[in-house]
Amino acid sequence: MPQTVLLAEDDRAIRHALERALTLEGYQVTAVADGVEALAQAHRTPPDVLLLDVMMPGIDGLQVCRVLRAEGDRTPILMLTALVETADRIAGLDAGADDYVVKPFDVEEVFARLRALLRRTSPVPANGVPGDALRDEPQSPSPSSPFSSSDKQISAAGLRMDLQARRVWRGARELELTRTEFELLELLVRNAGIVLDHSTIYDRIWGYDFGPGSKNLAVYVGYLRRKLDEPGAPQLIHTVRGVGYVLRED
Repeated sequence: MPQTVLLAEDDRAIRHALERALTLEGYQVTAVADGVEALAQAHRTPPDVLLLDVMMPGIDGLQVCRVLRAEGDRTPILMLTALVETADRIAGLDAGADDYVVKPFDVEEVFARLRALLRRTSPVPANGVPGDALRDEPQSPSPSSPFSSSDKQISAAGLRMDLQARRVWRGARELELTRTEFELLELLVRNAGIVLDHSTIYDRIWGYDFGPGSKNLAVYVGYLRRKLDEPGAPQLIHTVRGVGYVLRED
C-alpha cells in the first residue's frame, strides 16, 4: 500500500506542484488549502505523515501541530516555512513538528526528509529489530566507557533514556522532547565521549547529508541544549569546531 501524505498549503501553485510531485513519487496524497481542512482530514483519515505550510489563513501550520500533539497524535510532521530566522524554526519544533524545509526548497529535499520521517515510524520487522537500530546498536562497552545500556534503557553523562516509552531524564528531571530531538539525543548518548561529525549525524538522523550550508543540525542541537542545560550543572553537548558534536559531562 502506498504511504499517505496529508498536504496543507494555501498557495495553489505550490500545493498543486507538490501534490503532483509526491504522487509521481508513489505517495497517496490528500491536498487541502488551510489548517481547518487539515485538522478535519487528519481526524477523518489519519495519514502516515503531514506536510504543513506554516503561514496559512485561519488556523496556521503551527496551530495544527499544537492541536494534534495536544490530542496525543504522534504522526510525523514536516513543516514548510518561508521564515528563516532560528527563532521561527524553534517555534515550529516547540509546537511539535519533527522537521522543516525552508522555502524556496528543492523537491528532492522534501522527498529525503519525508523518507527519513517515515523510516522512523515503519513497523518493526519479524526479527524484532528495525534496520536503523541494527546499524546504530553499539558494541559492548569497555569498563571505562561512559555509556551503559540494557534492552530498554541507555544512560550516559547523567542522562537516562527509556527507549520503549521514549522518555528521558537528566537526574530526576524528565525532559519533553520531540521525535527528532529524542533520536538525536539517543545517537549522542550511545556514542558518549565520541565526536560525531556532521555528515554522520545527518545520515543517522535524517538519512541524508544536507551539506555544509545547512543549519538544520545546529538548530536541533541548540534546542536540545535549551532543554538539557541546568544552572550550575555541566553542559552536556559540546561543539567540536569544524567537526561536529560530542556528549560528555565536564
